[in-house]
Amino acid sequence: MIARAWLGLGANLGDARATLTRAVEELASGVIGELKAVSSLYRTPPWGVEDQPDFLNAVVALDTELMPSELLPRLLDLEASLGRVRSGLRWGPRAIDIDLLMQGGHRIETAELCLPHPRLAKRAFVLVPWLELAPTLEVPGLGRLADLLDALPDSERKGLERLAGPSEWQDSLQGKDT
Repeated sequence: MIARAWLGLGANLGDARATLTRAVEELASGVIGELKAVSSLYRTPPWGVEDQPDFLNAVVALDTELMPSELLPRLLDLEASLGRVRSGLRWGPRAIDIDLLMQGGHRIETAELCLPHPRLAKRAFVLVPWLELAPTLEVPGLGRLADLLDALPDSERKGLERLAGPSEWQDSLQGKDT
């Protein structure tokens, strides 16, 4: 059974834009699913550990037959192939981060995986690009994306800047239905 997976992408080390582009190209290869949509690219101030470069962020939709427990290791492998080194510093700088935000209506809470992502409702850098792709989407157990964004304090949206639309930042997506 095919389910829509929503992925949050972020990077702030090296050529972050090129790394995010390569991540989307890999996701578009069809190996783990069918890429359905890519949001605009946003620059966001760091969240958590503030003494680090700004992040570039986007959200993508991927239709996949993989169960969340099968998809997560594939995403971790993709991160590693793109230079992600897990240092143990939570919310620190990284070459790439791919978060599984939600998949279908799955609600999962294990040591390895929580769906929907446990902090998505507190992150404007996830909600803003996600809303661009799915303005009426409801997150199981949390509510509508638009309501989650409206509930955030203005301070959480401060510094969020749209840099480019999908076709402007993602040359390989020219001609795709995004």
